[in-house]
Amino acid sequence: MAAPSTLIASVFAASVVRWQRSHGRSELPWQNTRDPYRVWLSEVMLQQTQVSTVLGYFDRFLARFPTVAELATAGEDEVFGLWSGLGYYSRARNMHRCAQEVMARFGGQFPRRSEDLETLPGIGRSTAAAIAAFCFGERVAILDGNVKRVLTRVLGFDSDLSSSASERVLWGMATELLPAASESGAIESYTQGLMDLGATVCMPRKPNCLLCPVNEICVARREGAPEAYPVKTRKLKRSSQSLWLLQARDAAGRTWLQKRPVRGIWAGLFCLPVFESHAALIEALPPSVRANVHEGAPFLHVLTHKDLHLHPMGLESDAKAAMPGEGQWFSPHEWEGLGLPAPVRKLLVSDER
Repeated sequence: MAAPSTLIASVFAASVVRWQRSHGRSELPWQNTRDPYRVWLSEVMLQQTQVSTVLGYFDRFLARFPTVAELATAGEDEVFGLWSGLGYYSRARNMHRCAQEVMARFGGQFPRRSEDLETLPGIGRSTAAAIAAFCFGERVAILDGNVKRVLTRVLGFDSDLSSSASERVLWGMATELLPAASESGAIESYTQGLMDLGATVCMPRKPNCLLCPVNEICVARREGAPEAYPVKTRKLKRSSQSLWLLQARDAAGRTWLQKRPVRGIWAGLFCLPVFESHAALIEALPPSVRANVHEGAPFLHVLTHKDLHLHPMGLESDAKAAMPGEGQWFSPHEWEGLGLPAPVRKLLVSDER
């Protein structure tokens, strides 16, 4: 597919900038700032997560870790505890490592160039470009999921984005569409405008084409099939797994929790003991308490590419009884501040009511 014409590129960029300044979002707490720490924090949290969910977490993180230095010196468990409920915990782990590398490699200052930002843990090409554009005015393209949708529709880009070669071509086109370097403040408005268009107008289903500032040059609208873009044929196969969770409590109302391995499901989080089968759970318990185990109501927890069928198994136990694995007893006050998998937190909260 040929590169966008100079006319299309100039019309597109100018229209997005103009629309963003009059109709785009400007009230979010990470906007209207050139502080790379705040912008980076928001960009990481917004990956795979809606703005409405991120707002509260963003405020809590800033209250506890107002600077990158304070985040870098925090314990991982505390970071996970504040992150608990946002999901995709690898983001929190990489965020913590990133803060430490900013301190160690860059003297506590985020680098100004996107190519340097991209060398930090958890910062991909698009996130690096967003930070560099918003905070340092670098003329560089972003290409997150929302922006891919906007650009493929406007350009009629029908190559399969399952192919890395096709994605490289789209990156090139995204760069061709950038506003001219001479336009002061344009790259910031343009970058935010693309994000806003994808989030509020050019949505995956039922896009509001009448309100789109680039509808006159949009190929997908002219074809009458905006939902046909972007093209991505390779679908990740969903899988399912059944797990049994031991929900042991002692007479003081404390729950037995152990830390998960650094790899695998719920890596590094505190969790109820997890077993592959009912028989394995029973076998791991001392014979004296096995008869006290009772089955709770199984429930489904949906991950991005996997369905987890979870079977809670309750046990009222003496605190001196040997529990499986390395762990310890936590009171509700103590486990509230831990990084817990969402379904485990749901179980513990419902058990307290």
